[in-house]
Amino acid sequence: MILNRRRFLGTATAASAALSAPMALGQAKPRVVVIGGGSGGGTVARYIAKDSNGAVDVTLIEPSRMYYTCYFSNLYLGGFWDFDALGHDYGNIARTGVNVVHDWAVGVDRDAQTVALASGESIAYDRLVVAPGIDFVEGSVPGWDVSQQSKMPHAYKSGTQAQLLKHQIENMREGGTFCMVAPPNPYRCPPGPGERVSMVAHVLSQTNPTAKILIVDPKENYSKQALFEEGWERHYPGMVTRIGPDFGGNNVEVRPDSMEVVIDGQVEAVDVCNVIPAQKAGKIAELAGLTDASGWAPVLPSDMRSRMDENVFVLGDASAQGAMPKSGFSANSQAKVVANVIRGELTGSRIFPARYSNTCWSLIATNDGVKVGANYEAGADQIESVSSFISQTGEDAELRQQTYEESIGWYNGIVADIFG
Repeated sequence: MILNRRRFLGTATAASAALSAPMALGQAKPRVVVIGGGSGGGTVARYIAKDSNGAVDVTLIEPSRMYYTCYFSNLYLGGFWDFDALGHDYGNIARTGVNVVHDWAVGVDRDAQTVALASGESIAYDRLVVAPGIDFVEGSVPGWDVSQQSKMPHAYKSGTQAQLLKHQIENMREGGTFCMVAPPNPYRCPPGPGERVSMVAHVLSQTNPTAKILIVDPKENYSKQALFEEGWERHYPGMVTRIGPDFGGNNVEVRPDSMEVVIDGQVEAVDVCNVIPAQKAGKIAELAGLTDASGWAPVLPSDMRSRMDENVFVLGDASAQGAMPKSGFSANSQAKVVANVIRGELTGSRIFPARYSNTCWSLIATNDGVKVGANYEAGADQIESVSSFISQTGEDAELRQQTYEESIGWYNGIVADIFG
């Protein structure tokens, strides 16, 4: 298939204006196709179908029959969460009236307004929502590609990769070294690597207390740094060492066959290596011509509409929108804005000004939870933070336990919101 990469032209505006008006009585229902059934895609599909009371034909394209959340997968690694509790099916989304198609979207013809499936079928749309999550930047960590993920797991898309990494951690030799190659900005879940180190340290402190953790990080600083480092010193003294860019953290190579990490020319033997590569928008966003040189898909801050095509919206991790971090909470928040806009354009219902929010919780040790978050509004060129908060170092144990319990309530609430 030849993929048309037409850009947002003035001639397209008139063509879309008719779609923005409510459909006439007796006319076929307007069609919305959503690619990706995660926190963003699942939410937008469910909300459009539910809130339009059947006035909009919604199709959700998602290859997996079970979606495993990346958020809380670190707690699974640490022994605080069951793996099965990460998995959610699409039955309740279908029961809201969404046509759930378990297949791969392999192409988008934006002129014809169709999505091509791996099965050979094609689905037409009036509005398209692209929420494919992340893919990895090839070659970003020399020596590693996805063919090496069984030896050096990324575990950054959850599912079986998280199970593999947990197995490797639990079977490390006594006194061995766990190494994490951390990603450069921007990437999914900014506090995720720090929480993962905390959870690995929690397990090792109980089962392999002489083991060491080595973080190789290309960034000068990272999300919740002071909180994590305070927690590591308190709960896991002497176990965690971080090598930043000043000491070669931005010059790393891995050798999966020999289980070695080369840091600025110095070879380190390791026992388990968690490689989290540089990231970009999920492949279908690129195939659809929705990404730019950054690898992400630029969108308008007011409604997450693609800057490449006014009939397409990109949300969640794949989008380049401004100040919001790439998180499940962000995707869910953005999806509700998109659902309101699309339903309004296709049915004539009210469209409200965009308001976005995000909170990211992290667990450092048993009942030691911390959080960071903000509220956002659409600025002239990008989404901007208008208020923010973060846990403080030195907080008492009761507050930290309350924060952890709050995170459990959030998880149960958001998966109910997405998957019903």
